[in-house]
Amino acid sequence: MHTFATQRFFEASPDAVFAAMADPERLARWWGPQGFSNVFEVFEFKPGGRWVFTMVGPDGAHYPNECVFRQIEVGRRVVIAHVVQPLFELALSLEPEAGGTRLVWTQVLEDEVVAQAMAHIIEPANEQNLDRLSQVLGVSSGA
Repeated sequence: MHTFATQRFFEASPDAVFAAMADPERLARWWGPQGFSNVFEVFEFKPGGRWVFTMVGPDGAHYPNECVFRQIEVGRRVVIAHVVQPLFELALSLEPEAGGTRLVWTQVLEDEVVAQAMAHIIEPANEQNLDRLSQVLGVSSGA
C-alpha cells in the first residue's frame, strides 16, 4: 500500500466545503486535474452508494471511473473507494479552523508498484483538484 496525502486551508466553512462535494453539478466542475471535465452517470451520495463517471482529458481522451461511497459524515468526512484500476481509497476530512476549513486529502493505493508508477501524475493532480475546488468555492486557499 502507498499513501499520497495533502491538505489545504479554505476560507470557507466545513459545511460549504462539504456542499461542494455533495452536489454533483459542483463536484463535476472541480473533480480531477486542470483541463479535465466530468460526465456523471450515477451519483448516489450515501454510504454504499455508487459513483460512476467518465473523466474527459484536455485531449478528449475518456477515463472511466467507478467508486463507492464508504463513509459520509455531513460536514466532516467523505471516504470513497475507487473500485476499478487503479484501486484506492480516498478520505476527505474537513477540520474547522479559525476563518475556515482545513481539508485533509488522504489517498491510499492498494498496489505499491502502481503507486510508484503513477506518483508523478497523482501528486500534482491531487493539488490541482484542490486548486479547482478553491475556484468553485470562490475563496482563497493556502497551506
